[in-house]
Amino acid sequence: MIFTWHKAEGINASTLAENTLHEISIDERLIGLLKRGNDIYAFTALCPHAGAHLCEGWIDARGRIVCPLHGYRYDPRNGYNTSGEGYKLRTYNVEVRNDEIFIAILP
Repeated sequence: MIFTWHKAEGINASTLAENTLHEISIDERLIGLLKRGNDIYAFTALCPHAGAHLCEGWIDARGRIVCPLHGYRYDPRNGYNTSGEGYKLRTYNVEVRNDEIFIAILP
């Protein structure tokens, strides 16, 4: 697969607040960002169950993304639904270059 790297406009790795969900738009796709420690995760910003904006949710004590609509939980590292409903978020590779965040997206 050939990815295209896209810069996350308007946000840098150093200004991205830790344990806070951020929603950005890249090529008409809504992408969620989460910084935990030294890692930055990128994922589809809409819940695969009912389309709620995940960045309006929260991060639980185990670091999982919690959907604000039904409380479904997702692991930001791999997108797996950890509360048992069987859904999965699309996740994206992330690189930080000179404090700028780049996300790999399939064309």
